[in-house]
Amino acid sequence: MPVSRRSTFKAATALAALGASAATANAAEGKAGGEAIGAGVDSLGFDLGMPTPDRADKLYDALDFQQAVLCYLWAIPTVGMESARQMLVDNAGARSGDLVLVTGYREVSVMLGSNVTTPYVFAHIDLADRPVVFEYPEGATAGSLVDWWDRPLIDVGASAPDAGKGAVFILVGPGQEAPKDLPRGARVLRSRTRKVLLFSRGLDSDPRKVEEIFETARIYPYGQSPGQGRTRVLRFKPEGRLTSMKHPEGFAYWRRLVNALEQEPVEDRDRFFAAMLKQLGIESGRTFEPDARQRKILQKAAVVGEETAKAIAFNTRIPGMRYRADAQWEYLIPPSFSNEQDVPGGTLFEERTKFFYEVTGTSEAVLTRTPGAGSAYLVAYHDTNGAAFDGGRSYRLRVPADVPAKLFWSITLYDTDTRGLIQNRQQIVDKSSHQKLRKNPDGTIDIVMSPTAPAGLEKNWIPTTPGRSWYAYFRLFGPLEPYFDRSWGLPDIQATTS
Repeated sequence: MPVSRRSTFKAATALAALGASAATANAAEGKAGGEAIGAGVDSLGFDLGMPTPDRADKLYDALDFQQAVLCYLWAIPTVGMESARQMLVDNAGARSGDLVLVTGYREVSVMLGSNVTTPYVFAHIDLADRPVVFEYPEGATAGSLVDWWDRPLIDVGASAPDAGKGAVFILVGPGQEAPKDLPRGARVLRSRTRKVLLFSRGLDSDPRKVEEIFETARIYPYGQSPGQGRTRVLRFKPEGRLTSMKHPEGFAYWRRLVNALEQEPVEDRDRFFAAMLKQLGIESGRTFEPDARQRKILQKAAVVGEETAKAIAFNTRIPGMRYRADAQWEYLIPPSFSNEQDVPGGTLFEERTKFFYEVTGTSEAVLTRTPGAGSAYLVAYHDTNGAAFDGGRSYRLRVPADVPAKLFWSITLYDTDTRGLIQNRQQIVDKSSHQKLRKNPDGTIDIVMSPTAPAGLEKNWIPTTPGRSWYAYFRLFGPLEPYFDRSWGLPDIQATTS
């Protein structure tokens, strides 16, 4: 169901009304004498201080709704992982252990926060029955193996411990014993979840060369000879509508969550959420068949939950997110973020909500602070006046001449609702220093984002669509010290008249 401001307002108004009546009751108790207290509370659904059955039902409805919204936000990382698996199943017919090559505008458009610079490779791996062997290939790749809460097990590829030379991993699921007779050089990776996702990308822009690298990979149950079966490298179906990686809307969100949690252990940090979900009809080993009351609450909570996630992502209150005070650019990844999602004193709740509402998959490389290594991400959700970017208007970004990126920089536009690539007839969504862009005499480059091509700057143009809003990621590949110490600045994206 599409997120409706009207339905959100109704749900919020119902909660506000309930809170107001409770506040009125408290005020009445504070002002009145003993005899009058009972009368004041009685009129609000209490009998001598005891809630009437009708009042109790309303209070439980409010409690379950509030808890459902919290559960929606809590579940965003794992629903994102399950949505990635569903994308691979629907679009490529992928089974556990199959590799899927994703490349080009059409295919990458259904991914969260991705770009079309180089191809991606995914695989979902089920560890339910026994450990799995993953012979990761040698070659120019970079990525990570992550568990079903999007916590990295290990980075893979050029920026990882294997340094692009390949590696053999033994993936061990929760409650399983690690094999003692390991293949030579193999490394045991213990996952806290039954399911694991590989997300990687080839560092060569040629899909065929990337496919050739991954054709040497092998994923198979421990104890089975790798020669018994070749690991498939699949592609998305060439025609028809593709399933998106975005989080489902409305009631479908909860069905996706049920699938994500199936046979997964409940960690200590998540026990209260498991208790909340039980009251909503979601419990391990139990068929998800919510009654009419639960369904109504879940439907409304999905609407409010999604809008709250948007607020956390696009209007964040997380401290330290602004890159510099002189522009609207923010860090995509909160500076306080930890891939474990836990820090002394608690769990990063809003931080992981923001990050994983926009993207799926993380790695140690994206958190590096080593100059010249990994990548860095700045994001702009608003123009210089703090307004949302309108696909029907024209905007301009003047990229400085001295971007501190060892490899290259790029800017990519994303649709606000899908968090995937913007859609346009030209299939142009980004510009980068790899491209032959028109430069100004001082070396700066003007990137234009508008529904019509700017005269003389056609090479620097990213087409936008009227009626759709967008936001921008500015990526620095191999960021250098001026980025980290913030002595380098990136100007705001500004609205123009042409």
